[in-house]
Amino acid sequence: MKKYFEELSDSRQKGKIKYNLAEVVVMALIAVTAGAEHWNEIALYCKSKEEMLKTEFDLELENGTPTDDTFQRIFAIIKPKEFEKCFVNWVKCVIKVPDKEIVSLDGKTLRGSQDKEDNLDVIHMVSAWANSAGVVLGQVRVNEKSNEIPAVPELLDCIDVKNCVITSDAMSCQKKTVQKITEHECDYVICLKGNQETLHEDVKLYFETAEKEPNFYPLSKLKTSGKDHGRIEKREYFLTDDIDWLSDKQEWCNLNAIGMVRSTRIIKGVETVDVRYFISSVTDIKLFAKAVRQHWGIENSLHWCLDMCFDEDHCRMRVDNSAENFAVLRHIATNLYKSFTSVKLSLKAKRFRCSFDDRFLADVIFNKFS
Repeated sequence: MKKYFEELSDSRQKGKIKYNLAEVVVMALIAVTAGAEHWNEIALYCKSKEEMLKTEFDLELENGTPTDDTFQRIFAIIKPKEFEKCFVNWVKCVIKVPDKEIVSLDGKTLRGSQDKEDNLDVIHMVSAWANSAGVVLGQVRVNEKSNEIPAVPELLDCIDVKNCVITSDAMSCQKKTVQKITEHECDYVICLKGNQETLHEDVKLYFETAEKEPNFYPLSKLKTSGKDHGRIEKREYFLTDDIDWLSDKQEWCNLNAIGMVRSTRIIKGVETVDVRYFISSVTDIKLFAKAVRQHWGIENSLHWCLDMCFDEDHCRMRVDNSAENFAVLRHIATNLYKSFTSVKLSLKAKRFRCSFDDRFLADVIFNKFS
């Protein structure tokens, strides 16, 4: 297990190193998987489980386990890009992403990381979520003086997404982004809004005209419906590859189609209608509909879990790199829970059982760390 973190560079003074860096990372990961949410909880857990860490996880622990201050200091100086690379390399080694997997890209703010008194900006991370595999493929931090636009191509360069379908919101509707997606031999379905005003208005006008004169416009159509928790939702998908009329079509790499989705929701007798437009390299209506629908997986299966199970939004870590690195630990733990399917439990229940059942904890971790 340590081997995945041995390439981390260690900036500590050699004469003062008491704890092996890879072992410290492994200890923290085990503790977080067992339910620890702060450095003091990690230190308390590791101290009480020192013998188990040696026997079950083959840690040497020559000088015992670190204090909470030591854990924080070490994670504050670990270079986040190196730590994220270790995470991505582990994912590549143990998780097989199927062809045509829907990989959703989206950002999440670590709200508790902001401190106005110390003039510390809030941390914003962009993650890649593989919907069918149910795992995080990678993540990068958004530069404090920037936004998600340059972060997405950087994330794509880190992960292995060949032959996948990339989905994203309108922030990633950029020519350089779709070019990067195409370079990685992927398809894309990206939401189109006002940040591409002319293209958005052209696509909107096309579909409005096509619905009025259906005999003159080639549209693929698909309808779905569902009912859940008293809510009825009907979805209509429209897709066309009739886009030679687009004035800047050639400037958008591998742009093969445009799409529209109309969602009609009825909640307690009140009906609302939402219409969204998309650019796409996908021309199959079923794959297009699947990509649009599954994009919400990153919100429901990742971001919601990070808040509900790890209480990420209320985490107050902010010292140097500690918050960003702790976010990586949460993502690794999330992958471990979701990948462990031998027992039919919710993610929160798995996490709770890991807190008191050492054998179950070891099974969850070694299910992928092998």
